[in-house]
Amino acid sequence: MRCSQAEKYETIRLVEDSQLGVTRTLKQLGIARSTFYSWYDRYQENGYDGLKDHNSGPKKFWNRIPDIERENIRDISLKNTEMTPRELAWHITDTEGYYVSESSVYRILREYNLQPSPAYIVVKASDKFKNPTTRVDQMWQTDFTYLLVIGWGWYYLSTVLDDYSRYIIAWKLCLTMKAKDVEDTLDLAREVSGVDNVKVCQMPRLLSDNGPCYRSEELEDYMENAKMKHIHGRPMHPQTQGKIERWHQTMKNTVKLHNYESVGALEAEITSFVDYYNNKRYHESLDNMIPADVYFGRDYEIKKKREKIKIITMKKRKKSNLTKTA
Repeated sequence: MRCSQAEKYETIRLVEDSQLGVTRTLKQLGIARSTFYSWYDRYQENGYDGLKDHNSGPKKFWNRIPDIERENIRDISLKNTEMTPRELAWHITDTEGYYVSESSVYRILREYNLQPSPAYIVVKASDKFKNPTTRVDQMWQTDFTYLLVIGWGWYYLSTVLDDYSRYIIAWKLCLTMKAKDVEDTLDLAREVSGVDNVKVCQMPRLLSDNGPCYRSEELEDYMENAKMKHIHGRPMHPQTQGKIERWHQTMKNTVKLHNYESVGALEAEITSFVDYYNNKRYHESLDNMIPADVYFGRDYEIKKKREKIKIITMKKRKKSNLTKTA
């Protein structure tokens, strides 16, 4: 079966994001390794355009995107330069009332010279937590990372992240990395989440690494009093806490672009980025949802709305394009 340009691109993305590895993923997709790597080599060399089937003749597509929508996609991308084609696709679907795929956004931006070829690399997927969560506030991940304030020294950011939704529940900028700093951050998380004020079948479990503050007797007593179970990741295996490690990487890619000469300036930047991360950033691992929508249970209705928009959009495009070619 011959695959279209868009199908080849989607296959590459599936393989890149798969937790199964290249060979097992391709086997499930029914695609030969030699075929995939032929596509992949062309993709790395020429981007999306390299996936065109040069042997096929001219075609007419019933689902061609109207020019007015293509121009709108261009304009939206210029207003949201921080968004990837994937994020733009779902932002447009959610806000503009019509469906557009990630591959279509990428292709349109390429046509306007607004999107360079991405330097994707197929790598083996990291291990994930062996017992994945199934609801919010079932497990929280926590960790420290460090940030520099010029003239003041290093400050340590303590964060509590909901494992299921990736929602940043609480964070605190600290002078140290002690058990008391962890407890203060957990107090904030418990207050924001409201887990102490409602009847729950089980308090959130806490997943952390094996740093001294997370192994202290002081924190152990705190966890016992809070009726929370504490889980430690396997030593020398940061993939177990991969979600909060990824949060640190994403946050630093933006926050560390600037120099900070006061703690207040750094806190203001972190506050702004947490708001963006929780309420605006589309996460591929969440079926392209925003963490706040998942954490507060809005994701089911959004998925239903997206599917309805997609069906209506495809019907309108088919009718419009078939009428033009009649």
